[in-house]
Amino acid sequence: MSAAVLLAAYERWSAAGKALVLASVFATEGSTYSKTGAQMLITEDGEFQGMLSGGCLEGDLAERARAVVGSGMPQVVTYDLSQDDEELWGMGVGCDGLMRIFLQPLRAANGYQPFATMARALAGDSEQVAATVIESGIDGLLPGATLATLDGAVAYSDVPEALIAEFGAMLGSSLLERRSACKSFSSAAGEARLLFTLLAPPPAILVLGAGLDAGPVVRFAIALGWRVTVQDHRPAYIDAGSFGGAAQVHCVPVDELSKAVDLNGFAAVIVMSHHLASDRSYLGQIARSRIPYVGLLGPAQRRRRLLDELGAAGKRLEGRLHGPAGLDIGGRGPASIALSIIAEIHQELLAAG
Repeated sequence: MSAAVLLAAYERWSAAGKALVLASVFATEGSTYSKTGAQMLITEDGEFQGMLSGGCLEGDLAERARAVVGSGMPQVVTYDLSQDDEELWGMGVGCDGLMRIFLQPLRAANGYQPFATMARALAGDSEQVAATVIESGIDGLLPGATLATLDGAVAYSDVPEALIAEFGAMLGSSLLERRSACKSFSSAAGEARLLFTLLAPPPAILVLGAGLDAGPVVRFAIALGWRVTVQDHRPAYIDAGSFGGAAQVHCVPVDELSKAVDLNGFAAVIVMSHHLASDRSYLGQIARSRIPYVGLLGPAQRRRRLLDELGAAGKRLEGRLHGPAGLDIGGRGPASIALSIIAEIHQELLAAG
């Protein structure tokens, strides 16, 4: 489930003043649909966005969320699916694991904190982290108390002041680890269990070329919740394309690309203008950036020619340039090629993360 979809639901429901519940996975064992750090939002009337299971637990979570809204108190729920008990669930869920989920009330009265700050982090440009108390044996530190960062600093906290510095050290460690995890916290005042949730904004993808084959690439990327920017120097291509879901659409001269966008802000770029001189200029500018994945359409001999013509700049693309772009899935046509490209980028992003 993409952060973009979760954020859209949050904006809609919070604007309507609905009471919400944030459901967060904080521990798993065995085979489970979601892992630690996965989130979903549930409204007071049982609507939800996000999936923590394959759809088999969400109805029960919605019922439990009503109780959390009514009491105003967080709740821990454990689902042990290792027996796949059809009499218990009314279906064979097909999982063989255990999930522990923390249900945390979010109220309009306090501005939907802490999720309001988490949402700002997810809509930003850099990874942040939130620490939520799941269990506590420390006086004054209640389950549900949370610290959340923005721009690397604590932006929201309802944790006792005396504990913020100690929590902060663990926040920094979680950012370096770049993963969500549940950890034990010990201090002179006692012990607690904390969920550290990595708040990773959706990756930004740059598509250079707005031909007919760019459409499926953009649509697949948007379906994954990625933030897509499209650029083409030909106004007719931009006008004929359908890029309504793109975060940005540019139509600037090829050699002005690096002035129009911050190339270092992208996790991947696909060069697909199908124009040799344009692709060469794009690659020359990309070579000066830190974009980790560079995809190039066209056969291998075209890639070699472009790299030879780029000279020293081409050498700076070594290890990053994928050409022909995409996994070899044996497909033909724009949709299949787009699928192979998006699959390769997805694979690279997972490996990097």
